Amino acid sequence: MRRTALGVGGAVVLLAALDAYVVVTVLIDIAQEVGVPLNHLERATPVVTGFLLGYIAAMPLLGQLSDRYGRRPLIHACLAAFAAGSVLTALAFGETTVVAGRTVQGIAGGALLPITMALIGDLWEVRDRPVALGAVGAAQELGSALGPLYGGVLALIPAFSLLGVELGGWHAIFWLNVPLAALAAVAIHRTVPARSGSAPAARVDTVGGVLLALALGLLVVGLYNPDPAKAALPPWGLPVIGGGVVAAAVFVWWEVRAPVRLLDLAGVRKGPLLAALGVSFLSGAALLITMVFVQFAAQTLLDLDALPAALVLARFLLALPVGAVLGGVLARRLGDRIVAVAGLLVATAGYALMSRWPVDLAGAGLVVDADLIVAGLGLGLVIAPVSAAVLRLTPPAQHGVASAGVVVARMMGMLIGIAAVSAWGFHRFQTLTAHLDTPLPFGVDAVTYAGRLAEYTARVNAALHAEYTEMFLVTAFICLAGAAVALLVPGRHLRPSELPSGLPSG
Repeated sequence: MRRTALGVGGAVVLLAALDAYVVVTVLIDIAQEVGVPLNHLERATPVVTGFLLGYIAAMPLLGQLSDRYGRRPLIHACLAAFAAGSVLTALAFGETTVVAGRTVQGIAGGALLPITMALIGDLWEVRDRPVALGAVGAAQELGSALGPLYGGVLALIPAFSLLGVELGGWHAIFWLNVPLAALAAVAIHRTVPARSGSAPAARVDTVGGVLLALALGLLVVGLYNPDPAKAALPPWGLPVIGGGVVAAAVFVWWEVRAPVRLLDLAGVRKGPLLAALGVSFLSGAALLITMVFVQFAAQTLLDLDALPAALVLARFLLALPVGAVLGGVLARRLGDRIVAVAGLLVATAGYALMSRWPVDLAGAGLVVDADLIVAGLGLGLVIAPVSAAVLRLTPPAQHGVASAGVVVARMMGMLIGIAAVSAWGFHRFQTLTAHLDTPLPFGVDAVTYAGRLAEYTARVNAALHAEYTEMFLVTAFICLAGAAVALLVPGRHLRPSELPSGLPSG
């Protein structure tokens, strides 16, 4: 029965993960339909960021609610909210409706992953837990790999309406979520124990959850810049980020003094726990930097459209779930620390090789594919050991919120890493191209103009190549730092001083 529950839980996680990335290939279509002009596509970005904000901000509190009320009721509630958000998005009455629908989807979808991971903590023994966690991690990574393609294929459904409601085109992506969520709810009801979760009488730290959500939301909004050409941060960036830091400080103050805490670390060795969360943070930064800059490299240096460029990135994304499953198997035999360190060292090697890509990527042949696979496998290996280590370091009553902490750390690494590194990369590109003048077809013959244009294009491509390869080199150092932090992650067996209260080692 628990294997069936694992399969159903993995399917639920896959459904949520698909929707996290599904709008990538249909964002322009959505923008046009809700009245966003093509020259102001920055107004459409909240369709993406709204989902991401909800995904991150609600995880810890909903993870704790699953500790309080049980896994099955919370999964049912999240699936219902996910379906409602999908309907709101599909109706597309305007920008506000779409963003609101995506935010509701994000809140519900974000909670499904930590609750499913906590369910594994409830049903599996410590020794067998990494394999199950690796399977769920693979489902999450598979969603990120297939999401853009999944959206693009469903959007090919011809546009049609029923009773004035548009059902075809990109709308079909979100209408399909309704029957899928209903089927998942039936499967969850039949496979997940009614009272899974270990603290039915515990209270919930609502204040802490709200403060943490506020801090995360402010930091994300402050780092989002709709016009990066003018500055690394938007005009509101510094004050909003400052507000996020203040909210985070108030959250820490509250958690120290509150009688009921969002994550009670009493009796838990803080060093190993923070090390595991740090590894998750750095891995997340490497992941999103790769997704952005490989896509850019494919579209500029290889001159590919968005969908073919996504297929280049697919080498990396498909290697992630393979690495996640392999990491779970190896962690069971070798321990969490060894596999996490090894995975990050493999990823470091992959990014170091990517930093040596030639300007002529088309002529590099299988080298590009092999390097992407190495980097993807390396990052995938880290997923299960980190999750398993955190669950072993925390008591069962905290599994829901601890699992949420792993995902929040990773997502925050994605956001902060891409914001910081891309800001530096954009500045670097501007520095490399500041002396270039765009050739004009006036006052010269066609042959001279063609020669000047070819030279200008070659120099721009060289600047882009320098930017991308330097970003990959930075990512290699991020992974190397992650490997150093992973040395502090507990190994196969916990020492008595690392054990949460009341648990045997193993």
